[in-house]
Amino acid sequence: MQEESQKVCVFCQRNEHEVPLVGLDFKGSSYWICPQHIPVLIHNPAQLEGLLPGAENLEAG
Repeated sequence: MQEESQKVCVFCQRNEHEVPLVGLDFKGSSYWICPQHIPVLIHNPAQLEGLLPGAENLEAG
């Protein structure tokens, strides 16, 4: 789980001062993702393997 002061996109690691971030709660933890990478979460979540726990088990939408 990321600390509140470390808001960064789970995919590209850009922070809230560089891009807008959207909060993501998953498996009891909070994460952040930027709008550019929301399509990755929706259409190819396996690309988040190693970045988001259990992403390899998510189905593409």
